[in-house]
Amino acid sequence: MSETTTPSKDNVLITLVLKHHAGLTLDDVQAKLKASEWWDRFPVEGTRVVSWTVAMGFGQIVTLEVPPHLLGRVNLELERSAWGVFTTECYPTYDFVPVRERIIERVKAGGQ
Repeated sequence: MSETTTPSKDNVLITLVLKHHAGLTLDDVQAKLKASEWWDRFPVEGTRVVSWTVAMGFGQIVTLEVPPHLLGRVNLELERSAWGVFTTECYPTYDFVPVRERIIERVKAGGQ
């Protein structure tokens, strides 16, 4: 499935914030996700789940590695199967850990 996609330097990271609709119970959410085939449609084949976190009382935060040519397909599947269950927000993302490490080394060496 999508988790086995080989990472590529040309891929982009997208963080999706899927906020729960306050008026839906868990049973409502599960029924709507099943009816929209969420678990079959998402994540889109050819993408890779980097992380998938549940924030209690808030929703879910998903970071995907996406080949640029599949970005429209990710959006389409969110519209097809997430809307009505979640409000969605999408953010371009990057891994800050290597940047942080470079900054720490630069500061230790007397730089800013």
